[in-house]
Amino acid sequence: MHPSAEKPTKEGKQYHIKCKQGDLAEYLLVPGAPERAAQIASFWDEAKETAHSREFRSFTGKYKGVSISALSSGIGPASIAIAVNEATNIGVETFIRVGSTGAIQRGIECGDLVISSAAVRLDGTSLHYVPLEYPAFADYEVLLALVEAAESLGARYHVGVTATTADFYAGQARPSFKALFPPKLDELMLRKAGVLNFEMECAPLFVICSLFGLRAGTVCAVYANRITDIFKAGAGEETCIKVANEAVRILSEWDAEKRKKGKKRLYPGLLRAGASL
Repeated sequence: MHPSAEKPTKEGKQYHIKCKQGDLAEYLLVPGAPERAAQIASFWDEAKETAHSREFRSFTGKYKGVSISALSSGIGPASIAIAVNEATNIGVETFIRVGSTGAIQRGIECGDLVISSAAVRLDGTSLHYVPLEYPAFADYEVLLALVEAAESLGARYHVGVTATTADFYAGQARPSFKALFPPKLDELMLRKAGVLNFEMECAPLFVICSLFGLRAGTVCAVYANRITDIFKAGAGEETCIKVANEAVRILSEWDAEKRKKGKKRLYPGLLRAGASL
């Protein structure tokens, strides 16, 4: 296909992520930071760097016999939307965001994990795809695989609703440089509604993948708690990565069992019938 303004490519590769068909596996882990993509790949049995352009750095390899890739998305909803669109164009079918987050509930400690079941759409980007009334939700198979992986590794985790914002400062009720205007976000309302955490990519990931008929999930390491005002950069990051990698292995086994039984979706009886975890 020749490049065009509507569908931009360069030298046969996706314009931003610089990957072509076959460069990325069906299962893709999506961290924000390029260095975290390399860290994810360091836990695999084999890995090679496939591309690095701007914030988008990718690796492909094998984890416990499963073909797997990682692609950093940079910061924010607009950036992850680019990553999802371009990765989808070249065959990715399952996305797992591997990120960091700030908790807004007591009892969630730095170093814990948050596995998102759904997201409050405060991101703005997802509105370009579908009206706000459309929910942002994780694929249940990916959600279950992340929970299974966290349990198998003995990780401390929480499952619930995440708030995705478009900004790290005023967008998450932090004071900006001159604090010209008070933050508009009603953090107390979100807390009372049981929302667990703030982050910046989950909602557009869920919305776009749902619209595209793809699977998506999110696991984040808690670096901060806004209630206790504790911040520990890097806390739980390695555990988060291990859980995401292991979730891909689990999904691969479940997918193989579905193919074997001729089923499109996972259900408990299918696992009882012989899926190996």
